Amino acid sequence: MAAVDPSTRKRVLKVIFVSLLLDLISFTFILPLFPKLLEFYRNSEAGPESQSTLLARILGGLNAYKSAFAKPIDSRYDIVLLGGALGSLFSLLQAIASPVIGHLSDKYGRRAALLASMAGNILSVLLWVMAVDFRTFLASRIVGGLSEGNVQLATAIATDISDEDSRGSTMALIGACFSIAFTFGPALGAYLSSVATVAANPFATAAGVSLSLIVLETAYLYFSLPETLPNKTEKQAAKKAAKPAAITRTNSHFLLNLVHFSFLLFFSGMEFSLPFMTYDLFQYDSAQNGRLLGFVGLVASILQGGVTRRLPPLLTVQIGVTACLVAFVLLGRITTVGSLYLAATCLATTSATVVSGLNTLSSFEASEGERGGKLGILRSWGQLGRGLGPILFTSVYWWAGREVAYGAGAVGILGVTLLVFAGLKSPPGSVKKVKAEKKEL
Repeated sequence: MAAVDPSTRKRVLKVIFVSLLLDLISFTFILPLFPKLLEFYRNSEAGPESQSTLLARILGGLNAYKSAFAKPIDSRYDIVLLGGALGSLFSLLQAIASPVIGHLSDKYGRRAALLASMAGNILSVLLWVMAVDFRTFLASRIVGGLSEGNVQLATAIATDISDEDSRGSTMALIGACFSIAFTFGPALGAYLSSVATVAANPFATAAGVSLSLIVLETAYLYFSLPETLPNKTEKQAAKKAAKPAAITRTNSHFLLNLVHFSFLLFFSGMEFSLPFMTYDLFQYDSAQNGRLLGFVGLVASILQGGVTRRLPPLLTVQIGVTACLVAFVLLGRITTVGSLYLAATCLATTSATVVSGLNTLSSFEASEGERGGKLGILRSWGQLGRGLGPILFTSVYWWAGREVAYGAGAVGILGVTLLVFAGLKSPPGSVKKVKAEKKEL
């Protein structure tokens, strides 16, 4: 790829970091609000006299699903199951949209695709501000699932401006945005939900601030983000006739997509089951679960900022899947809070490594003109796993119990681990970056 001027790279990295942080903080506002938000809609639309509403029909289907299990499921989990169903819907819509967004960014440029995605995000959050009924809120989630492309496009932009030596550390920067946002965003969203401004929508304050952040991000991107797709830049346009250099593939995209799908299938199921498990074992409430997740986010941030960015991408994936395997084994056997937090440390290690490492590996296997599409397909397979994982894992959890569920998950992650160690290889140039970055530091 053509070399990017260091000052341009630094400027674009700053834009990516600030915009993605704004986007993810806005995105995480809603996470701690789901239980109370859905409870609000249930109380107003799913009472004995409201059986014809959309929400009443959805809850009826979830109750029929619950009754199929041998182990009784407490009614306190109705809202959690509904939230999980909406989360799965969002991920499945992302699985459909991600390849399309990626290919459009290869054709029309990263900047145009990102601004179009932001327009969809603004519409999604605006619908949430206006959501005095469940149908409008559901429409907000559908629009958001089909339009959210910030993460994959930020990944593509980071790849455009990075050479082989610096690509891993640039991907780790994107991962750090996730960890920082998930550490502080939910707490801020919870606080804003306590500030009432609109009686018909008690969560309008949080939604309004989220909308403000998205609009601010869009304006910042419009004025600050240059085009980074190489064949859209002036220098590359002058060389249109030149044949692009052939890419020598080290890992097939099929294998990378399979690893991403399989990993998130098991990992997301484990993530979703944690509140159930901590309640069953330790009677944790929402605040205690929030502290646990905050601990995971904090540890992941520290690892991404100080460790992950210095490691070759294949090694980060290997460390992450191994830590995930240990977490599954521990969660199937824990009896104390101390062992729970030991497992959470393993989960933080996994969060800080696997996805960013796979994104980096995938970027090495794509040429400049196809990178957005390939990264979009990788994300699509990951989102498919994230959409199916919670449904499948919690089904096993309630049918067969905690030990069987986490034991089966450990076997699945063991298969992913073997696939990573035996199937994936380090692309040329991905290992040299460690020495180069030490010189920069």
